[in-house]
Amino acid sequence: MQKILPLLIKTHKAATSLQGLSNQQLQQLLRALGDELIAQTNALLKANAKDLARQAPDNPRNDRLLLTEARIKNIANSIKKVAKLPDPTGKVLEQRTLPNGLQLQKISVALGVVGAIYESRPNVTFDIAALCLRSRNACVLKGSSEAADTNELGVKLIKKVLKAQGVNPDVVTLLPAAREVVDQLFTATKYIDVLIPRGSEGLIQYVRKNSLVPVIETGAGVVHVYVERKANVQKAIAIAVNAKTSRPSVCNAADTILVDKQVAKSFLKGIAPLFKAFEVKVFADAAAYGLLKGYPHLQKAAPSDFGREFLSQQCAIKIVAGIDEALEHIATYSTRHSEAIISEDKKACERFIREVDAAAVYTNASTRFTDGEEFGLGAEIGISTQKLHARGPFALEKLVTEKWVIRGNGQIR
Repeated sequence: MQKILPLLIKTHKAATSLQGLSNQQLQQLLRALGDELIAQTNALLKANAKDLARQAPDNPRNDRLLLTEARIKNIANSIKKVAKLPDPTGKVLEQRTLPNGLQLQKISVALGVVGAIYESRPNVTFDIAALCLRSRNACVLKGSSEAADTNELGVKLIKKVLKAQGVNPDVVTLLPAAREVVDQLFTATKYIDVLIPRGSEGLIQYVRKNSLVPVIETGAGVVHVYVERKANVQKAIAIAVNAKTSRPSVCNAADTILVDKQVAKSFLKGIAPLFKAFEVKVFADAAAYGLLKGYPHLQKAAPSDFGREFLSQQCAIKIVAGIDEALEHIATYSTRHSEAIISEDKKACERFIREVDAAAVYTNASTRFTDGEEFGLGAEIGISTQKLHARGPFALEKLVTEKWVIRGNGQIR
């Protein structure tokens, strides 16, 4: 703990200073942060270019790492949207007066210090910092070495704005990128209230198994799109193409397409040229392989290809006999992130909604909408696939806990 203990102590001490800020001060702070990012666009792009230069050109994670002028503008706008969201703390959730005159209130309060471990994506640095500040939480950030230069400059800019706004800059702390820091965080129960891993399934499971600090998972996405026998085929093709190709490196992108045998021929014939344009590599089961013969990026699927989160222009395709087989397949391989059915049969859609266990379940829409901002929640820390505390887009409203406040006048028990 010697390496990071002083940083954790500073952040823990600074956390209480956020409780005394007014709502207007917090809003002004985030607006100023958004403006600072726009003003420092060129500096951020230069830092990001250094990170990208260390990566192999064909690394599928490069898209997650990449910042552009448009992406920086989007991050800044997202921060300003968070500023406009209502303060989630200080809400009276329940109140009553006991027969003895004690006045009880249950109110929402900040978690305290939020630790976050994440990979590749430098936008997460700004998202988490903004959400934590808005909810009066301090944060300790552990990014990856891949984004070290971008994250270092990003937190430097955040601290600059905090200081200019009269806020203790220690409420946001960036830890060294070295991997051994992660293990040190696991035992920091005195200084970190919750730990949130965001990244690969391997990272999430490692944190879950080893941390003594309570963990809120943001899960990897093995996402299915099921084309049911009564699907509008053209609608299904458009949805599947969007779910797979619009941004394949993110967790809400489709990984496996399940197709009912009654519409398989027409669906695969229609989607093949569109997938070809994006050079999507298809891992097909025997039935789909036969129908896709001639497709240039075709490979026979191995059992391990179902249940893979590809994070690239690759997907698995399996033909199923009906909804029972589709539901069984999803139950077996889903990571409970986002699942979709495409069908004009309302009964089939409602059954899918009832029986599929996932944070987000779709009918006749792309899974790419599983996102805090798309849901109107503002920026997000990630998509939670667990069932305790938060599920789905893990955004501002879930960065709080509860406190009982009891006001008395000398009562004793």
